[in-house]
Amino acid sequence: MNKVVISTSSFDIDNNPSIQHLLKAGWTVMTNPHRRKLTEEEIIALLDKDTVGLLAGIEPLTERVFAAANRLKVISRCGTGLDSVDLAAAKQRNIAVSNTPQAPAQAVAELTLGLMLATLRQISQTDRMLRTGAWPRTQGHLLAAQTVGIVGLGYIGRRVARLCQAFEAAVIAHDPYLLPQTPAGVTLMPLEQLLAEADIISLHLPYSSATHHLIDDAAFKRMKKGAIVINAARGGLVDEMALHDALVSGYLGGAALDVFEQEPYQGPLLQCDNITLTSHIGSLAKESRYRMEVEAADNLLHDLVNIGLIDGK
Repeated sequence: MNKVVISTSSFDIDNNPSIQHLLKAGWTVMTNPHRRKLTEEEIIALLDKDTVGLLAGIEPLTERVFAAANRLKVISRCGTGLDSVDLAAAKQRNIAVSNTPQAPAQAVAELTLGLMLATLRQISQTDRMLRTGAWPRTQGHLLAAQTVGIVGLGYIGRRVARLCQAFEAAVIAHDPYLLPQTPAGVTLMPLEQLLAEADIISLHLPYSSATHHLIDDAAFKRMKKGAIVINAARGGLVDEMALHDALVSGYLGGAALDVFEQEPYQGPLLQCDNITLTSHIGSLAKESRYRMEVEAADNLLHDLVNIGLIDGK
C-alpha cells in the first residue's frame, strides 16, 4: 500500500485535483490529526513504513524523521520556506524536495502591511480600550511619513516594498543576495545603516543558523527611538526576550509578530500592550491558501510520477 501524509494543520482535500487523482488510484491519504504544527515525535508517528510522499507544513523534518520513514521519497512543502527541512539529509537519502515560493507571497505581504498600519494607528490597543468603556482619542502616525526598511527582497519583500510605495512611504532595503535588478525606488544599504535609518523594520528572509536572532539586543540599540519592528517571516529571526525588554522600556514604538520561536506562543510578549500578535496566519488568505495547496499537491504528484510510483493524470 502506498501512502501520502498531509501534515499541514489544514488542507482542502476535496477540491484538490492532484490529491483526488491519488485517491482514485487507490492511494491512502492521511491528514494531520492534531490540526496544528507537529513536533518531531508526532511527524515520526504519522510517517509509517507505507509513506512515500509527504505534503509538509513547518514541522521539523530531520535526519531522525527520515530514518524512521525509510520509504519516504518525496517532500512537497506547502509554503515558501525550507528551513524546517534537513536538505542535506534529504539529498543523501534521495528524497525529492519542493516548495511553493510564490503562492503565499501576496497574502504575507498584505498581512505585513496590515500589521504596519495597525501598529502605526494603534488599532488593536484602541479596540481593547473601547471594550472596557473608554473612548480613547489615540493619535497615531502616517505610513506615508515613514521610512520602511525591508530586510530580504525576495518574492514577499518586493511586494511589501510596492505596497509601502503605494502609500508614499520611503523604502530602503538590505539583501546581500539580491540580483542586479533592484526594485525601482528602493535604496539598498548595509543592515547596520538600515537599522539606524528606518522608522519601520520589516523582516522577509529565511531562518538559518546565520540569521538566528538577527534582530537582537544590539540591533535594537542601533534603531531609532520609537522604531517599529514587524516579523511575518520566521520565528527565531528576532530575539523575543530582547524585543520584550525594548518594548517594556519604551525604546521601541511598537512591534508586530506573526511568527515565534515556539508555537503556539506562550511567552512574556503576551503581557505587552504595544505589540500586535497573530498566530502564524501570514498565508491564510483563502485565495493564496488554495493556490498553495494546489501547487504543493501538483509538485508532489509530479515527483511521484517522475520516480515511477504512479501514472500521470
